[in-house]
Amino acid sequence: MDLQTGVVDGLTDDHGVALLGRVAKAVAAARDHRIPVIYVRLAFRVGTPDISARNRAFSALIGRGGFGDDDLATQICEMVAPVEQDVVVVKKRVSAFTGSDLDVVLRSMGITHVVLAGILTSGVVLFTLTQAADLDYAVTVLSDGCSDRDDEVHRVLCEKVFPSRAEVVSVGEWIASLN
Repeated sequence: MDLQTGVVDGLTDDHGVALLGRVAKAVAAARDHRIPVIYVRLAFRVGTPDISARNRAFSALIGRGGFGDDDLATQICEMVAPVEQDVVVVKKRVSAFTGSDLDVVLRSMGITHVVLAGILTSGVVLFTLTQAADLDYAVTVLSDGCSDRDDEVHRVLCEKVFPSRAEVVSVGEWIASLN
C-alpha cells in the first residue's frame, strides 16, 4: 500500500531500497502460490475536488498538483510494479478502504484474509488494519514490509498495537508459512 514514487521518495535511499526488496520477495511468493496481489495507491482528481480543506492529512495538496491519477508520484515503484493479473485500487484517504472499491474487490474475489505491507506504518497500515479487522477480515501485517518516518512508532505499532487485531510476522516468516 502506498508503495508509489511520491511516497517512497520520502524514505532514505538505503531504507527505501531494502523495504522494496523485501516487499518484492513477498509479492513474488504470493504470485508463486497463486495468492492475489492487490496494490493500493493514493491519487486525486485534477484540481483535487476530492480533498477537503479540513483534511489535515491531505489539504496541503489542494491546488499543488502532482498527485493526480496519471502523475509519476502516484505510480507504483518499478521495483514492485504490478503485472497484468494484479489488481490496482486507487484510494482517496489514509485507509485503503476509504474512498476506494477495495472491499468490493476483496469480497468479489472471495478473500477473507488480507496481508498488509506499505508506507506508512502509522498511516495506511494502521488505518487499513483497523478497518479490515472491523470488516471481519483476518489480517496479517508484514512488519518488515512496512516503514514509518519514526522507527519507534513503527516498533510500538508492530509489537504492542497491531497484535491485538492481526498476526504480525516478518516477510521471511510469512513466506516460510506458505510452504
